[in-house]
Amino acid sequence: METVAIFVDVQNIYYTTREKYRSNFDYNQFWYIATEGKNVVEANAYAIASHDPKQRQFHHILRGIGFNVKLKPFIQRMDGSAKGDWDVGIALDVYEAAANVDRIVLLSGDGDFEVLVDRIQQRFNTKVDVYGVPGLTAQSLIDAADNFIPIDENLLITRN
Repeated sequence: METVAIFVDVQNIYYTTREKYRSNFDYNQFWYIATEGKNVVEANAYAIASHDPKQRQFHHILRGIGFNVKLKPFIQRMDGSAKGDWDVGIALDVYEAAANVDRIVLLSGDGDFEVLVDRIQQRFNTKVDVYGVPGLTAQSLIDAADNFIPIDENLLITRN
């Protein structure tokens, strides 16, 4: 059975699906598709800590699906700008997992991950699947991935 490790850039997926589809990503459907017939060794979802009850409930739902939810505080700078991204943390965890699995599944459209994808393919011969929103995923990341799986209506929560 193929071994996989899954890494979700929650902020990136949230904002890109909202921008393109005005909808939310369906993590349950994704899990069903991405893990079928596979041995999940690790599954991390990287998010921003919040006191908002809806956000906390969302993190609880992710845990119920099977994700280890990693939280980082949202930092508001004195100049009014904000910081809350997990790029370095995701990259470190992906790199460490890549030696121990057959496939990495990365949910992000962030082109900064292209270098990471290239490196783990070369160093560990690990396959990389990237899930991202078409038109909002960096072409360099799409090109680097072994498989690009577009996030479309099939991976969205539909409202009736």
